[in-house]
Amino acid sequence: MCTGEGLTSAYQPIIDTVRGVIVGYEALTRFPGYAEKNPEVWFARAHRFGRAAELETAALRSAFAHRGSLPPNCFLTVNVSPALLTSPSVRGVWAEQGHLGGVIVELTEQTPIDSYLELEPHLQSLRAARALIAVDDAGSGYAGLQHLLALRPAVIKLDRELVRGIDVDEAKRALVEMLGLFASRVDAWILAEGIERVEELDVLAGLGIPLVQGYLLGRPAPPWQALDVDIALRLAARSRTAPASTVRGVVEPVATAASPHAAAALFASDPLLTDVVLLERRRPVAVLTAEATVLGIVSPGMVVNVDTPVDEALSRSITRDRDTRFTPLLVTDNAGRFVGIARLERLIGRIAGGLPTPRADG
Repeated sequence: MCTGEGLTSAYQPIIDTVRGVIVGYEALTRFPGYAEKNPEVWFARAHRFGRAAELETAALRSAFAHRGSLPPNCFLTVNVSPALLTSPSVRGVWAEQGHLGGVIVELTEQTPIDSYLELEPHLQSLRAARALIAVDDAGSGYAGLQHLLALRPAVIKLDRELVRGIDVDEAKRALVEMLGLFASRVDAWILAEGIERVEELDVLAGLGIPLVQGYLLGRPAPPWQALDVDIALRLAARSRTAPASTVRGVVEPVATAASPHAAAALFASDPLLTDVVLLERRRPVAVLTAEATVLGIVSPGMVVNVDTPVDEALSRSITRDRDTRFTPLLVTDNAGRFVGIARLERLIGRIAGGLPTPRADG
């Protein structure tokens, strides 16, 4: 029987990029009294010898040991394998805790999910106790769109490989933007982990990612470490100088065509299609409607860079002629290549509301 002896928990801070404050901590299992320090090795061995439920139960109890002293307005994230949600011992931990407001249950990628239907009653039980569900490593492995759609998590954690070097990789930024759009449509928050450089932090904050964690922001430690003052000031200063964020945070994909004739064919094949962007050598020319393709009308669109502040983009938009004032903006990267469109309603929504962060009380 696993009693939890020799096992302890460290807590890594999770930061709100808008306010520059700690809003939560992730509990991470540690084995300080043993030569083998890697938790993944321990959990893999436990799984191999049929003791996975015992070890995860002990890890959860350790994670909750300091819940009572959690700082005000902070949530606690705990990790569990999806396959073990049905385990009686794991369910016993939830029962011991009772009310789970302010707790985020993160489903890890240690084992694939065989049946979403079997998990649903257990997820509903956690939600009924006011816990939030998070999915780990979105953008890699089996945690694809089907996984996200089936689990409907409240928090989507980005795979750290998407975060590493995002400041120099336009493709990674585009994918993170897409996941951010998906999250906004299903009422979820994005959490980027594995941040080790200030350049990565700056890009993610600019993309409107509301929650971040990583060694740059704080390593796993005993409860409850504070945020480095320089990082807090950096985020606070950024919030003051870029109150509406940038266009990156509102970009969305759209169908493209190399000619009005090709655009007309797209409209004919999809009656629900509303916009097609005309491209010339990967550079945007105009936003076409079905009516415009029939009439042969091509009016050059307004182009903005992905790093344009939202308020500036909106100000430029409303100076256009009345007939084109509400046409989506064409968004390009620093090389002038088309990356998507920005609709005025999303620009206005970003200025009016911004992105929320999870409430500590669930």
